[in-house]
Formats: sequence, structure tokens, C-alpha cells
Amino acid sequence: MKSDLDTVFGGQDARSSRSDGRILIMTAVEAEQQAVLRGIGDSNLFDVRLAGFGPASAAARTAAELAKSAYSLVISAGIGGGFAGKAEVGSTVIADRIIAADLGAETPDGFLSVDELGFGSSVIVSESNLTQTLINAMLAAGIAVSRGSILTVTTGTGSAETTAALSARISDAAAEGMEGFGVATAAKLWDLPVLEIRTISNVVGPRDREAWRMKEAFAALEAAGNILRRVFAK
Repeated sequence: MKSDLDTVFGGQDARSSRSDGRILIMTAVEAEQQAVLRGIGDSNLFDVRLAGFGPASAAARTAAELAKSAYSLVISAGIGGGFAGKAEVGSTVIADRIIAADLGAETPDGFLSVDELGFGSSVIVSESNLTQTLINAMLAAGIAVSRGSILTVTTGTGSAETTAALSARISDAAAEGMEGFGVATAAKLWDLPVLEIRTISNVVGPRDREAWRMKEAFAALEAAGNILRRVFAK
């Protein structure tokens, strides 16, 4: 594991210069925070903080945490929806790309992203080597895990039409949440690598709270926290 992590952080010296590899984990709500904390146990390598609900709160609160302490890595972690055929309920998704899926403009011809409008980028790329390291560790532990784009939305998807439109526009969309791009934007301002981890409580599509499996998603989030501890153990 160490060789993969050294590649990501630029070698042991670089890691040491960035607060000895300390890691900031941002979750939206306390239930997610507690699940991650159960997973990482008594490790003092991680700070697990609350991002609040939605990308604006997540960006502001992550920036505030980064202004107070030095970190080597930022992780957005929580439960979310999975796209059918890409991420099953109870499984885990690690982002290749963190995408602000509804940042743009509606036009008579369809949605235009902020990228297409020429006003910036709606995509932040995760650290590929570290993503694969975590996936390998999860697979070795028997955890169902996949990688793909995780979408950040400001309105949770609740219809077949919106689901189809998102899938058509972002073909590798695997999961959906509401905080990842905000967390990643703050990390980018500090020039820090970022990851997003989502454990799946429901299928993205028509809203059906009775079909949600929160217990399974929180158990998977706890397991993800345990994997993070194993991968980053000193």
C-alpha cells in the first residue's frame, strides 16, 4: 500500500510536509459521521467533520476546516443513490470524477453544463491511483465496490425522466449525492487531492422512501471507514 500512497502524495517527504498525512473526512449529517467513526475506530489520523446539507454548505464548511488545520487528503463520504446497473443497494462507489451535474443552464435544446457555457468546470477528477488502491482493498475484504462518476445535485433525482437524462448526459454516472462537488471545490483551492465515497441506500429514480435501505448503507459506510484505516495505517 505504501508505494501507491507515496505515488499519490509525491513521496514520503511530501507526505510528511503535509501534516504527516492527516486526512479530513467530510460527511453531510451526524449519522454518516458516526458510521465513519465506528469504522476508523481509535485512529488519530483522521478528522471527521460535518459538511451540512448540499454543495454550498459543504464547500464553506470544508474550507473552514482546511483554514484551521493542515491535511494531505480530503474525502467526501456518505450515503447516496446508485444508478441501476452501475451500483446496487448496499454497495460502495468510489468516484473517478466528481461532477456538479446540474450546474449550468436550461435551453430549448436541452441542458448546457457550465463547461459548455464557458464559465468554468463542473468536473473535479479524483486521484486515480488512490481510488484503485481503495477498491483493491475493498475487493480483498469482500466488499461490493465499483468506480465511476459520482454526481452532485442540488435537487435529489426523483423521476424516471431526470434519471434517464442524467444517464444519457453522463454515461459513467454510478451514484448521486449532494455534497461531493462542494467538498472537492474547497480541496482544490488548497491544491489537495480529493476522493468521494458513497454507499448506496437506494436506486436513483422515482422517489420511493419505503424502498430505501438505510441500515445497509450505513453498515457499508462503516466498512468503508475500516478500509480507510487499513489503507492509511502508519
